Amino acid sequence: MPRRPPRPVTAPQPIPYQGSKRRLAPIILRHLPGDAATLYEPFVGSGAVTIAAAMAGRARAFVVGDTLAPLVGIWDAMLHRSALLADRYEAIWEAQHVDPRAHFDAVRASFNRERDPAQLLYLVARCVKNAVRFNADGDFNQSPDNRRLGVKPAALRRRVDAVHALLAGRARAVCADYGDSLRAAARDDVVYLDPPYLGVSGGRDGRYHQGLDYPRFVADLAAANARGVSYLVSFDGRSGAKTYGPDLPESLALHKSEIHVGRSSQATLNGRTDETVESLYLSPALVARLRADGVALRDRERVRSRPLE
Repeated sequence: MPRRPPRPVTAPQPIPYQGSKRRLAPIILRHLPGDAATLYEPFVGSGAVTIAAAMAGRARAFVVGDTLAPLVGIWDAMLHRSALLADRYEAIWEAQHVDPRAHFDAVRASFNRERDPAQLLYLVARCVKNAVRFNADGDFNQSPDNRRLGVKPAALRRRVDAVHALLAGRARAVCADYGDSLRAAARDDVVYLDPPYLGVSGGRDGRYHQGLDYPRFVADLAAANARGVSYLVSFDGRSGAKTYGPDLPESLALHKSEIHVGRSSQATLNGRTDETVESLYLSPALVARLRADGVALRDRERVRSRPLE
């Protein structure tokens, strides 16, 4: 029987989503109980929290999901066909050298027709600031970063292999609505939710191919409370004078912690001092588990550690 590859020492990031929770992962991990059976991450994106939790041994099993089928396809391939995914990415990446911009446009048009996971991985790696954008029809519509060609195939293969070594055999990827995770979670599980912002002044968050039905989201959280589900929600935030999304209602009885992330790289480049603050909400059942573990909950925290690499 072949030996399983060693687990990575540092956190791999095969899917370089802008807005990934890599910088916040250490704080989020502190709010996971020590006895979690399964960690659900139904708005998975780059999976930064799942990867960090797996490395730290904070859950025995993992379920990653999204309603964007090609993104789930990337995760399923990393879990079950990592070599094939890396091969497909390499073939797409190597074909771009004659005319990188025309190649990106062709891959984007093909993806919007075929929804191929490997093509999506290439588009994310090549697009401007890794800032994934979808239009209202769910088509990828971000432009390429013409200064670079995206992560090299050898580096991408190492990251994909590292995720496979870390999660294969104890994780599964599902194309499903977040509500399915909340309903499936048992009392000894934890659900981490990072839904799309409702946007500045209520606009749609283009990082996601679907928007968020806020009244339904609140109702789903209330139903999860009634079932005693432990969950965390990264939701509203602010940067300077801009606010992103409303507070979750007091009727949910959630513990809210404001996480001071620091200045964004864009604000620094523009000479601004705007600080980004994100909110993390904890469900009543999770608060009870953490307090039973002796975890002190704070109303404010500050990111101090470097992002996981």
